[in-house]
Amino acid sequence: MTILHIDLDYFYAQIEETKDPTLKSIPVVVCQFSGRTEDSGAVATSNYIARKYGIKSGMPIVTAKKLLTQHSAVFIDADDSHHALYKLISDQIMSIIRNYGHAFENVSIDEACIDITKQSEGNLDKAREIAFAIKADLLKEHNLTCSIGISSNKLISKMAADHHKPDGLTVIDDDSVKDFLFSLELKKLHDVGPKTLNTLNSLGIKTIKQLSNFDPSVLIETFGIKFGNY
Repeated sequence: MTILHIDLDYFYAQIEETKDPTLKSIPVVVCQFSGRTEDSGAVATSNYIARKYGIKSGMPIVTAKKLLTQHSAVFIDADDSHHALYKLISDQIMSIIRNYGHAFENVSIDEACIDITKQSEGNLDKAREIAFAIKADLLKEHNLTCSIGISSNKLISKMAADHHKPDGLTVIDDDSVKDFLFSLELKKLHDVGPKTLNTLNSLGIKTIKQLSNFDPSVLIETFGIKFGNY
């Protein structure tokens, strides 16, 4: 199989940059305000300039504003009208991506997965050409970039898409999967959040390579039979 995972780069913030190109040179933070107080809520996403100053998705807006006090940052409320625009553009982009594969999965508003085994005939060079064509289409039609991962399964393709961002393309052939995984920090593994990471670290597991060689019975004892096996 040949699977492409397409991840739209800092989607909400990038759309705001296309609406107002002057935003490309300053920190842009798109927020989900809760309405409890003026600054209550969390960061939805940000552009890469803001990320250089430590801004992360899920961060409290108050914290983000403190980090950007000395910078000319713009904070945008992702209210209903903004979400309607994001959803409209997402739907249009998904329609473009869908046409490149014989199987399509809309993973989220800014991610999609397609099976291009037939289109690429299992050839990774052809798969790379298809990926570049998708990138060109999205840039031409919406002035947006994306990062794409290519491999023989969805999980590795998703991790590959996240490997070089923004506007990246990472191809992992079957012979390189182990080397690719073993080169990554444990937190890069899908479904390893902060709590799971801390627990694994407490067991002496710091890397994906160490996890792969760890006693499964201890993982089951620690996390329970379902998540431990997973």
